Amino acid sequence: MSRDLPARYLTPLDLADLLGVPVETVYQWRRKRTGPRGFRVGRHLRFDPEDVRRWVASRIEETV
Repeated sequence: MSRDLPARYLTPLDLADLLGVPVETVYQWRRKRTGPRGFRVGRHLRFDPEDVRRWVASRIEETV
């Protein structure tokens, strides 16, 4: 990722925008348990920026 991650927890829309994928892809990753770890705050899904950073790093390592 070329830009810095925000210090706040990310919404699915934030994550989709950050990675340049449709928001439905984020939800598919969640259903398949293949995306970054998310958690619920009431009904709302959130992602910790550090978890996202680690997940992206693991994707990069898999392609090397």
